Order: sequence, then structure tokens, then C-alpha cells
Amino acid sequence: MAERKRIAVIDRELCNPRVCNYICKSVCPINRTGQDCVTISEVDKKPLIDEDLCIGCGICVKKCPKSAISIVNLPGELDEMPVHRYGPNMFTLYRLPIPKKNSVTGLIGPNGVGKSTVLNILSGNIKPNTGLFDKEFDWKEIIERFKGTELQEYLERLSKGKIKIAYKPQHVDLIPKRWSGKVIELLKKTDETRSLEKIVSNLRIQGMLEKDVKNLSGGELQLLAISATLLKDADFYFFDEPSSYLDVHQRLLVASEIRKLCEKSVVMVVEHDLAVADYLADYVHILYGRPGVFGVVSKPYGVRIGINIYLEGYIKEENVRFREEPIFFTGKARGFEKTKFLLSYSGFEKRFEGFYLKTEPGNLYKGEIIGILGPNSIGKTTFIKMLVGEITPDSGEPIKDFKLSYKPQRVVVNPEEEGMIVSEFLAKSVDRSLGTEEKSILRFLGIERLMERQVMFLSGGELQSLLIAECLLKDSDLLLLDEPSAFLDVEQRIRVAKILRNVTESREIPCFIVDHDLQFIDAISDRIILFRGEPGKKGYALPPCGLEEGMNEFLKDMNITFRRDPVTGRPRANKPDSQKDREQKQLGRYYYMEG
Repeated sequence: MAERKRIAVIDRELCNPRVCNYICKSVCPINRTGQDCVTISEVDKKPLIDEDLCIGCGICVKKCPKSAISIVNLPGELDEMPVHRYGPNMFTLYRLPIPKKNSVTGLIGPNGVGKSTVLNILSGNIKPNTGLFDKEFDWKEIIERFKGTELQEYLERLSKGKIKIAYKPQHVDLIPKRWSGKVIELLKKTDETRSLEKIVSNLRIQGMLEKDVKNLSGGELQLLAISATLLKDADFYFFDEPSSYLDVHQRLLVASEIRKLCEKSVVMVVEHDLAVADYLADYVHILYGRPGVFGVVSKPYGVRIGINIYLEGYIKEENVRFREEPIFFTGKARGFEKTKFLLSYSGFEKRFEGFYLKTEPGNLYKGEIIGILGPNSIGKTTFIKMLVGEITPDSGEPIKDFKLSYKPQRVVVNPEEEGMIVSEFLAKSVDRSLGTEEKSILRFLGIERLMERQVMFLSGGELQSLLIAECLLKDSDLLLLDEPSAFLDVEQRIRVAKILRNVTESREIPCFIVDHDLQFIDAISDRIILFRGEPGKKGYALPPCGLEEGMNEFLKDMNITFRRDPVTGRPRANKPDSQKDREQKQLGRYYYMEG
């Protein structure tokens, strides 16, 4: 196949010729000269674009009423054959990450640029076709393609069926639909290493063993999925976003257990919480490209350098800039500057069987964002649900006479909503025409291009973005979002932070946010509500306090210290009992040390 510097991708789910009558074919200037650049597939009766004839004019992209066409000029330095392409005018992957023993390899990058494809190739589910999708390859040809590289030995073992895979999926919310029964029963079935008791102890999940899977929280579902993966006896472990729903302490416990696997096996992890990725991985590959169109895997970098390159958006060795502007984080905590009082909310008390929660009252100011921090099973979600009236407190009153918009923790929709297309899903919550701000929110969250997709086929990140959009589009006086960063990639999290800041300040409404990504909370919060207590038994919420005070007290409770990266300002977790860890604890500064 000749070298290609341009690829064309048609989203065949969005493409609907009945709506446009093949307008891409009629407006193509190459077609008008009598050549067949855009033709019609005999298989599905949808357009096909000849990339060798395409001149990249972009007319078909602009004219397509469903925004189903992407024409992309590849980076000039990408002078190699693709590793895999799914078919004509479909997603293309360039390069593969290198499986390494005795180390954890992290994959960082936006959603939709090939992490799932990487997994499917390295697990043997897909044979890489080097872009020749109309030809059946045997393993000898594939291995010859990678001869002399670090991948050769791995692919040789894979071709002989000598690699056993263990995979922790991204979307743990789907587990109750596929598994039933008690947690302990399911873990016993998956225990191939006879280490169930050890894993239960190390991850501190004793309290959930007798629970039914259908009654587990998001964090418990994540710990169940991770535990089941750890109990597999495998050669290659792949963890897709293991930190979602977990609190900071749980994330570090999980990271410690995952690191132990690399002593005997290959371990790869997709992680969007950069502080966790930094703590967990030894090396990282950056994945970049155009989501849904093409993806490129960078060479491996040491974890600190690799993450900083990713935030910079420029890979010097490849002369590739994949983001227009670098991502930087503030070097100090935001001071509290809101002065327009809106309302006072009640303190609450609530008793459940085996659990007691008490929260202090507080004041809310127009345009402020309050981050809510604390371990899992301490009452944060219960507090939010009492504020909105979903749970009746034993004492205290929900917020009344104000319109509230609430995004729940779990990234799921009701069964009757799964068959809806995205535009129908939004219309049921927003019964008015959308203004400029609302349309901007949909565009910024990437929802515009999903309008014709069925909700049931959205990825975890797409569904999370949809639920955030639904929350923001409602007419409200107060926003409440429970774990909005789950399943979002780094850039999406930064984007959501900016949108929430713009919405709260332009509408002059306050917002509560529960989340465990300290980078996200740090970037967005004006004040902090800190939850303390004994997870699963009792919880106590303090009144709102300043961001620096709240962060410092939270990490002190966790006995964890964070420092700032001197280049990007991002938070980095110190290794326990390291010199920096001891130094910061002695000074009582658990979060804001630089260097």
C-alpha cells in the first residue's frame, strides 16, 4: 500500500444518506472532474472516500448534515505504515506500546484514540493488518512486520496461545447487569492464585463481601472488578481506568497491588488521574491523534517526563504538536473571593442500620463552587441526596424554594432511556429551545456530534458528558454533581472544570461537586467541605472552609502528602516515607510544597 499522508473517516452510525441524498458525492470537486473520489459502498449503501484521490478540500466535511465525515492530514513525520485499520474510511492505529516486564506501563491520552484497539491487539482479539483490511494475515507475516523490535517476542508467544490475559474493564457500572450474587461468591469463582484472603485484606474490602452485587456503590463495584482481575493467574494484566469512583486512599492501595503484578507479568494501565498514573507507572506511552479517526502511540518515556510532555502537548523527538496550548496548573490555592450571599443550608442527621451521619450547616454564595472531599462510604452522596430531598433526614431540611439540578454518581440511565437517541434524552429534561450558552455547552462537551447516537451505545466517557450536559442545561438555581470526572480523560476534565466555572459565574449560581480527583477539585473549587469519620459506620461533615485549609486537612487525614511539579504545577503524590514525604509532614504542609 502506498504511503498515505491523509485519511478520511466516515462515522457509519451517524451517516444517513436518506437525509442528505449523498451530498458528499455531489459536492466533491474530484467527482465533478469525472473521477470517482466519493463512491457508494455495495455493502451498506453508504459513501466511500478514496484517500489517494482526495485533495483534502473539506467541502464534504462542511456539507455533511450529520457531521459524519472527518478528513485529516497526518503528521508529516508519521512516515510509517499503520499497525491496524478497521476497514475503509475507518479508525486507524499507528504503532503499539511496548509490553515490559518488571515495570508498569501507563497509557495516557484522550478517549477515542486507540487504547481499546491496543488492548485488543495485545490480547490477541485482533490481528494487526497494517492497514490492508481486505487481506487475511497469518501470524508469520505479522511477526515479520515487527521483526527486530521489542514487540517481536511478545507477538510470537501470543501467536502460539502462550499469553493469558486478565482485563479490568472501564465501565464497572455494567457489572450488576452481567453478574449476580454475593461478592464473596463471585471472587471465589475467579480466584486462580489462591490469594483471595490476601487481596481482601490489602484492599480492605471485608465489609462488602456479604453484599449482593446489585447493591454495591460505584466504588465497591470498582474494587470488585479490580479484585477479580488481581485474582487471575495471567501473563498480561490490563487495567482500564482503575481509579474511577475510588477515594484517594483506595487509589493508592490499588496502585500498590497493581505494582506487585509486574514482578511476574506484563502490566498496562489506562489512567486519567495523572497523580495516580504518576504514582503507579514506571513508563508511559502518550496516545494522540483525532478521537474516532486515528491514533498514534508515542515511544515510552519515564513517567514524570512523559506526563509533562503530554501536558505540554508537544513531542519534541517527533516534532508533533497535538494540542494548541499547554495545560498548566496553578502553583497555589485559590483564595475565597465570593461575597454575594444566596442561602443558608441546614445541618443534617441521618441514621441507617449500622451508619450514622451528621453534617454541619453552612452558607452558599453566588457563583461559588464547593468541592466535597472525604473517603468513600462516609456519607458524601447521602448529604447531596438530603440537600435535594431524595433522602429524608432525621433532622434538618432539604433546600426549598430553589430549583436544583443534580447529576448522580452512577453513570447509568433508566432502562426506558437506553433506546433513546441523545437528542431525545436531552429533550425530556430541557423542554425549551437552546440558547447560545446551552449550544456552547453541548459543543464544548462533545455532545453535538452524538445527537443521533443511541444512549445505550455511548462509551462511559460519552455517557458521563451527556449526564453533565443534562445537569447544566436544566433551569436551576443550584448545581450538584457527584463524581463528574469518572470516565473522562484529562482534557475533558479540564474542559468540564472550565465549563462549570463559566456557568456558575455567568448565572451567579453555586455548585456542589463531589470528586476524588484532587487535580480536578484543586482546579475548580473555591471552598471545601471535608467529611471525616469511620467509613461505613459514621460520618461527620464540617462547614465549608478555604481551599488550602481543606486540602491540607484532607490529606492529613489520609496520611498522604502531595507536592507540586516545578514545571507544570500539577500535583504529584510523594512515595510513603520518602524524604519529601517526611519533610512535608514535619512542616504540616501536606499539599502545597513545590518541587
